[in-house]
Amino acid sequence: MKVLQKKQNSDFKILNLTDPQLVDPDWREDKAIRRELYDTVTYLVDKTSPDLITVSGDLSCAENYKSYENLADLLSGFCVPWSFVFGNHDSQDGHEAVLRAAEILTSRPGCVFEAGPEELGCGNFVIGIEEDGRLVHGVIMMDSHDRMSFTDENGKEKRVWAELYPGQFTWYGDRIRELEALGAKESSIIMHIPIYTYRDAIRAALKADIDPKSVSTAPGEQTGCWNEGYEDSFGVMLERICSYPRDNGFFEEILKYGNTKNLICGHDHMNNFSVVYRGVRFTYALKTGSGCYWDPRLSGGTVLSVDSNGKMSVDHCFYSTKE
Repeated sequence: MKVLQKKQNSDFKILNLTDPQLVDPDWREDKAIRRELYDTVTYLVDKTSPDLITVSGDLSCAENYKSYENLADLLSGFCVPWSFVFGNHDSQDGHEAVLRAAEILTSRPGCVFEAGPEELGCGNFVIGIEEDGRLVHGVIMMDSHDRMSFTDENGKEKRVWAELYPGQFTWYGDRIRELEALGAKESSIIMHIPIYTYRDAIRAALKADIDPKSVSTAPGEQTGCWNEGYEDSFGVMLERICSYPRDNGFFEEILKYGNTKNLICGHDHMNNFSVVYRGVRFTYALKTGSGCYWDPRLSGGTVLSVDSNGKMSVDHCFYSTKE
């Protein structure tokens, strides 16, 4: 576990970026898409003054090694610790390509990353946040892989977004016990592909007569669309939730331990909702930049603030090209 220090009387701020997803040709000096990403990240760092920068996957696409070099140079240039999990596009060409990307990324200053057990993927590890010698919060980074085979109710086999491996359930439980033994009463999970329960969470929170695509994307203007008990929700769902198509029970594992209070994912670029469901906040991180597909109204980063009691609050920080 890598441990980072929290200042007294000041929240520990994590700036989470997601799905920058530029490929090698995008990084040419004259490319608007490169300037968009550079300007967005620079604005977010200046605005939020983070203690840690994280990227919740799809840093680029597999084997675009120059892109990994350039993104690592950009992030390390802020002289702030930074970390990441891989996304499906990072993982799409197999384990060896992932390891090569990890080697490039971790060669840059400030990178906080551990590959973790090889049988569980690449990038299952924990970042501890400590204040005055006391661990107050654990940030659990988990590899959500790429795709896997799935047999539907009609017996048809197809390729779907991956689920967490059974071994990751055991690994997660071991990490929670380790965190609690060190004093951390709360933790958060950062991964790329959402777990199935994101579907249950938004279904419970959003009023049944509301068309998700009709909800205003402007910050703070989602009033009137949430069910009773979910009024502290925010954000929108402009595209479907691309998770594994069946509940594999990982959320019940989370509830069993009762330590993890926040899940943060990326993957679906036009979703940024954040709702508390059964005591756990499910958040789609705000997409960073215009790589791949995007909605320019939904670009920026997500700020995760941890207080001295280990409680985390979540908010989005939007960036507009008009800034």
